[in-house]
Amino acid sequence: MNSPMNSPMSPPVGTPAGTPVSAPGAPAVAGLPTPDPARADPPSALAVHAVPATALEHGFRVLVLRELAAGAGDGPLAGPAGFAVIAQGLVRPPPRQIRHGIAFALAFRPEVVAFLSFHLGRPGTRGPDDLPQRNPRWPTLSWHRAERAWPDGMRSIEWSADILFARDEDRAAFARQFRDALAGARLAPS
Repeated sequence: MNSPMNSPMSPPVGTPAGTPVSAPGAPAVAGLPTPDPARADPPSALAVHAVPATALEHGFRVLVLRELAAGAGDGPLAGPAGFAVIAQGLVRPPPRQIRHGIAFALAFRPEVVAFLSFHLGRPGTRGPDDLPQRNPRWPTLSWHRAERAWPDGMRSIEWSADILFARDEDRAAFARQFRDALAGARLAPS
């Protein structure tokens, strides 16, 4: 049985972040770097460095946020979860203050938006009925949740952004342009 926590696309609980997970029938993507074992994720739930993206059938999975559970129950350690924002370079840090609290929305960084706009056109336009229409060539962003057990016994939830493209040539161009970020390098601050 495949639950969202244990789907064929998810690494098993306890798998280090950034470990490539092959989707069934997923083709190799030209330009996507192979993870370097020497840059393995240190065994700490508090690490916030970028890790290599995972290739998916139509795109990439990029670790964005790590949820660290606070004490459970009503005891003295009870409290809200903590979050470690991963220092990756493709999507904006998700916890942003908004008028009424904090938003955990996914949005590309400005340099990614500039590249996508130049190569794929505007993200949306007005249709013949003057209603907004999404550009189908733009990638979709969605959250992916996976539990993770750490060597020290700590547990966390890894929140990743799935970046999915409708066309393979668009995905390959994105992989070429953002090769370093997909390999786990941090882009210059935007």
